[in-house]
Amino acid sequence: MATAFERGTDGPRVIVVAVDGSTTSMRAAFYAAGLARRQSAELVVVFVVEGSTMANLVPSAGPAVDQAQHEVAAELRQQIKDGTTRTGARARFLETKGDPYQEISKAAKAVMADAVIVGASMSAGHRLVGSLGVRLVRAGLWPVTVVP
Repeated sequence: MATAFERGTDGPRVIVVAVDGSTTSMRAAFYAAGLARRQSAELVVVFVVEGSTMANLVPSAGPAVDQAQHEVAAELRQQIKDGTTRTGARARFLETKGDPYQEISKAAKAVMADAVIVGASMSAGHRLVGSLGVRLVRAGLWPVTVVP
């Protein structure tokens, strides 16, 4: 009995990984890169620039915070480029601004992701409000791997 093809059932073809430069997000990126290489999948690395609450309190800090985040993004972009050159994997880097959950979800929908990988939150406050990983799991749109 033939069944209709369902996206994601043959293994991931597009893997989205969220990075922010933290230790857990970098572990997630390495895990996702290895998975993408082994599965011959495309890796889409998403870096979300968040608005800083401190920058709102000190207006002159806003440009400095933005500059620092763009520098982190540039470094991550170069690491992705170097890694793909070395391994032959397919990857692209997306830098966006906004709420991480919203932007990662938007990117995953746009690229028709088969899997989403994020690093575990290191914030104690996320035990009360829910971490990014938990929010993505609850969305129920993709298999989500949270890397410790």
